[in-house]
Amino acid sequence: MVTIPRALSFLYTLRNKRGIAHVGGDVDANQIDAVACLRIADWCLCELIRIVHALSLEEAQALLDAIAARQLPQIWSVVGKKRVLDNSLDYKSQTLLLLYSEKDSGIPTAGTPVEDLFAWTEHSNFAVYRRDILRPLHNQRLIEYDRETEVAIISPLGIKEVEAKLLSTL
Repeated sequence: MVTIPRALSFLYTLRNKRGIAHVGGDVDANQIDAVACLRIADWCLCELIRIVHALSLEEAQALLDAIAARQLPQIWSVVGKKRVLDNSLDYKSQTLLLLYSEKDSGIPTAGTPVEDLFAWTEHSNFAVYRRDILRPLHNQRLIEYDRETEVAIISPLGIKEVEAKLLSTL
């Protein structure tokens, strides 16, 4: 319980002394400061739930997993589907972004079924989607596309690509 007050003190200091939401300096650190504040607040909340929960273990774990899940404003999860909200992105970019959003889904290296990616991107032809989208991404080593199991997993190069090009521009 000693760590939570220290984390909150750091959060308070970061908010008040680093210039979040204030203009200043040559380099704008507002976004990383805001992300740090958000994750620290999430962690404190999860610790409180973990220590003082009045829920079943399964409900408490599900709540912690939901809080810890990666939040991407570009991805909308609705009724078991995912949608990329920026419809100006090409299918390769949409696929990478969707796989990136699945990266921390709680199942390590399980991958995402290709039929889900196809449905989520709303591409018109499954064979063309595999040929023109998945295989080139696989050849560039941005994803691992397993043709036998029809599963795709984003690679470290793909993660770097999404974070450098897609998330920074969106």
